[in-house]
Amino acid sequence: MTHSFLLEPGRWTLHGNWLTRDALPTPVKGKLLVAWKQDNCFMIATKLAFPAGEHDDIVIQSRGRMTSQERQYTFVIQHSLLGQVEGEGWVAPESIVQRYWGLSDKQRRSGVETLRQLGPTRYHFSGGMMAGHYLTSTIEAELTRQ
Repeated sequence: MTHSFLLEPGRWTLHGNWLTRDALPTPVKGKLLVAWKQDNCFMIATKLAFPAGEHDDIVIQSRGRMTSQERQYTFVIQHSLLGQVEGEGWVAPESIVQRYWGLSDKQRRSGVETLRQLGPTRYHFSGGMMAGHYLTSTIEAELTRQ
């Protein structure tokens, strides 16, 4: 099975839960748009919404460049919570794993995310954000191609 997320343009929806320290899981929904330009460059626009209103929406705009082997990539993000972010990712046979870190962030926030392919149009998404050495939030969701 070849990856359809990230490596192909498309529209995706996200449904899952957001967890923070000392709080119950919060439902989260989202939409993602993946687009490609020339020279192995991609863009992803993401909006995460919390239907119960516990958190403000999270808006993420990223752009990146895939290596010529299409196994590794680097990216920059404008993140509504973290500000400017840089990161790197690896494309494995059954998953996509990426890590990121905030630039000029006094809390030293960083994170890691994994997208495990369940089928041609479905992924299980899990990630965690840290401030320094402490886990501050996690997300677990399913991505479905539209």
